[in-house]
Amino acid sequence: MRKIITIIAGSFLFGHASGQDHSSFYTEPYQKKALEIYRTSIAFRTAMSHGQVPAFANYLADEFREGGFPDEDIHVLPFKTAAGEEIASLVVTYQGDGSSGKKPILLLAHLDVVEALPEDWERDPFTLIEEDGYFFGRGAYDDKFGTTTLTSTFLRLKAEGFIPTRDLVIAFSSDEETAQLTIQSLVDEHRQLTDAEFALNADDGLGVLNHNNEAIAYRLVAAEKTYASFELTVRNPGGHSSRPRADNAIYELASILKNIEAYRFPVRSNDITRKYFEMMADANEGELADAMRRFSKYPLDEEASDILYRHPSEVGITRTTCVVTMLSGGHAENALPQSATATVNCRIFPGVDVADVENTLRKVADNDAVEIQQLGNPVAGPASPLREDVVSAISKAVHARYPGIPIIPTMAPWATDGLYVRIAGIPTYGVMGVFLRAEDDFKHGLNERVPVVSFFGALEHWYVILHDLAGR
Repeated sequence: MRKIITIIAGSFLFGHASGQDHSSFYTEPYQKKALEIYRTSIAFRTAMSHGQVPAFANYLADEFREGGFPDEDIHVLPFKTAAGEEIASLVVTYQGDGSSGKKPILLLAHLDVVEALPEDWERDPFTLIEEDGYFFGRGAYDDKFGTTTLTSTFLRLKAEGFIPTRDLVIAFSSDEETAQLTIQSLVDEHRQLTDAEFALNADDGLGVLNHNNEAIAYRLVAAEKTYASFELTVRNPGGHSSRPRADNAIYELASILKNIEAYRFPVRSNDITRKYFEMMADANEGELADAMRRFSKYPLDEEASDILYRHPSEVGITRTTCVVTMLSGGHAENALPQSATATVNCRIFPGVDVADVENTLRKVADNDAVEIQQLGNPVAGPASPLREDVVSAISKAVHARYPGIPIIPTMAPWATDGLYVRIAGIPTYGVMGVFLRAEDDFKHGLNERVPVVSFFGALEHWYVILHDLAGR
């Protein structure tokens, strides 16, 4: 398998001379089935408020039934959001023979996606489009890549007659991109279905390609930052737009946001992040590699931290970050605004209290009139200890595709469902099968995409992992 995948990666990743769709090189029945599921999955507009999450969950449930999984092992679990929308999660158990004497392995991904406005995209976000060696579409990366590769691997293993030595349990949540209440329900209220020795997350972890599409490292995620959002509001009496006043709410809010933009939270590190930068330095070159190496040895090196700050893929691993993500203000075009509100999203370094971040925002705002409201109930989760069996399985899967590249423990600068699974006492590891360049990472953005070869490679990734952890 290693030889075949390496040849495909080297020959067909980008710019094949024939102009032929790269997916046409993948002719095995399980590969064709995976592409069918991927294409159908992208067509479901599963952002909140569109009502398509239950239909998507039931579509996948039907695929499992047709693939030989009995009804009693397939659970579509309805859930109603605070806004009253009906959504649904999906849990599927692949029954093992129990010969290992070990608890199940939980496999995570999510059915929902971030909204995509078709008029903003170059291509229809709800049609899987193959172009220039990439698959494009909303969820092509985050996270219908995960739901498709896990579903397809279960179906492939079942078709081959594979009997795991322990139960394997898929848990697809349905509001990971919003409130993340369904994953909490899955590991609390439905613990009899989802209890496990550990979890593998198909919504986290990353294979890193350099600018030349050469694999340089794999990031195995064992910890995540705390997710917290705040609303900042400025109010005043307003008035007629023909009579401007000095205390315009929108201008005041804009000044506050410029203060936040200019502020850098203090540099922080832990054992995982220092090890991450030490190993990533060897996988990079030039100024970035030098900064990583210096930071790993002495995180208070200001020049090194400044260089890392300028790299979006690295800044979140060095400190807490806060950034404005939404704005609203005013009520009429011919009236002075009576209020203006901004949403500021923060990704908080482990060990930093949410209240401390809120107090920092208050200080940085430098405006006593601003109202700051914390949204939701942010919580911090523990890091997961690195398990030898997990690291070994991931190493085999990664090296089957890209021999010899380093497996690097990582703290993700974001939060996934894995945060709540760790809080529930189940160690969780981000081990997604995607490999891509930093400049190709458009999850949550326009023209989301993944390399075609990465999609098909991920099918082998999960096949190796599950055989290694639950095979004979």
